[in-house]
Amino acid sequence: MINKVRIKALTISAIVLVGVLGLYEVFQLVQLYSQKKAQFNNEAFRCIEKIGYIHEKLVDNQRYNAIIRQDFSAQYKKILEREFEGMMASNQQVSIKDTSIIINNRIEPYIVIKGSTRDTLSGVRTEQTTLIKDVRQLQDFVSSSKNGSNPVSDNITIHLNQKLLQHIFKKAKFMNELMLQAFKENVYNKPQERIKLALIDSIIVNELGRQELPRKYKFTISLEQGGPLAFSEANLNYATGNQPTKGFSTELFPTDKINEKLFLTVYFPKERSFLLKGMKSYFIITGLLGILMSSTLFFLIRTIKEQKVVSEIKSNFISNMTHEFKTPISTISLACQALNDTDVVSATSSQEISPYIQMIAEENKRLGNLVEGILQSALISKGDLVLHKEPINLHEIIQNQVNVALFNKSKRASILVEQKGDPVMFLADKLHLTNLIANLLDNAIKYSPEDPDINILISYQNNNIHLFVKDRGMGIPKEYLPKIFDNLYRVPTGNIHNVKGFGLGLSYVKAISDAHGWKINVTSEEQKGTVFEVIFK
Repeated sequence: MINKVRIKALTISAIVLVGVLGLYEVFQLVQLYSQKKAQFNNEAFRCIEKIGYIHEKLVDNQRYNAIIRQDFSAQYKKILEREFEGMMASNQQVSIKDTSIIINNRIEPYIVIKGSTRDTLSGVRTEQTTLIKDVRQLQDFVSSSKNGSNPVSDNITIHLNQKLLQHIFKKAKFMNELMLQAFKENVYNKPQERIKLALIDSIIVNELGRQELPRKYKFTISLEQGGPLAFSEANLNYATGNQPTKGFSTELFPTDKINEKLFLTVYFPKERSFLLKGMKSYFIITGLLGILMSSTLFFLIRTIKEQKVVSEIKSNFISNMTHEFKTPISTISLACQALNDTDVVSATSSQEISPYIQMIAEENKRLGNLVEGILQSALISKGDLVLHKEPINLHEIIQNQVNVALFNKSKRASILVEQKGDPVMFLADKLHLTNLIANLLDNAIKYSPEDPDINILISYQNNNIHLFVKDRGMGIPKEYLPKIFDNLYRVPTGNIHNVKGFGLGLSYVKAISDAHGWKINVTSEEQKGTVFEVIFK
């Protein structure tokens, strides 16, 4: 039977279990969100940092490609002129031009070197024109000029060798000037003039597409100190107002050590929803588990309540039935007493019916005890058991029950009672304690052979009283030991029914022990006997 205390305990345990599981699932969700957040931050920082390097590389490539694609032939010619200006003698001139010649149906580039010398006294002027394919031919030309095979003077040859071959032909000075010009432009430009929002926006879109990052974003460009810069160029993703407190920043020109630093900051307005969306499958599983746990709790509580109702109906039925039985039992008892009265029945008749009256009286008494046991069991199951505690002398109660057991039983039992330690008094309900001991003795005698040998030991130790009831009977198989205290349970004996009972005695013993807060243990070995231990606290 499920009593009120057990029902409340089961209900509370179920609710606590579901609550613990729910808290554990919430904890797991929080942990998973933290892991997702850390992973998201790492990916976002790497992505934004990569955007900064890509932007710098693209800007540099665009700038220098624009410079290289320029037609600088005119500037080149001017540099050549400045190189020879003031370095040649007044009667010597050199001109260098680029040309193309078709050789074997293929256009090939050449350099035309034209040198001239004028004698200031005679006014005679000589000229020499040479086609040069590469630097090696130019070196040969210079060498042949030194040997006198060309009319170009040594002064021209020297200047060609030192300037044209080393500097002009490589165009180094021209490129240096172009780089210097680009550097000057970069230094004197405003930060807004160094940035193209459309370029940065396209880089961000491209890189976010490569990563598992949100597609909705906002970005700002700012100096190391100060808020977002204002741009005349319009861009939907560029934000100039108040931004979230946390974003992902990187330097736009990380290798530029001269100009003021510019920082790109990217914000993800839907970052939390993006992370939660990534946990969608886990939310579904958690939700299903929550539904399953809630359903289980609901059916468990409903089953407990149904069992409670059934238990109450059963207990009420047993209680009413036993009360109804008491009336005819009392009537039978009174009838037996009347039949034993010589005023009612003659002496001759009394002698004839006396054995039958005695049999009816004994069976009626046994029936009365059985009904009383069932009633007590019903009261215990309903939780209506009320204890009236008083100081108890355990040895005295046991001795009285031993005397009753020896007097009532047909078997010639041997019951030995021993004590260890100094006897102490303790509080208990005398009536129920007496019934508990009577049930243990009754069981020991019923399940023993023809001549029961029973030992009862009372041990006083560690502020506790231990009661041992040991028999040498048939014993209880191990698989049945956990069930012997269940209500109406009897150990199976096959088709042998030599031991009478309804399985109420030990359940009553267990209920009384639990009600007092005592502990009861049992050990048994088949064909060797059983030992019941009750610890009174």
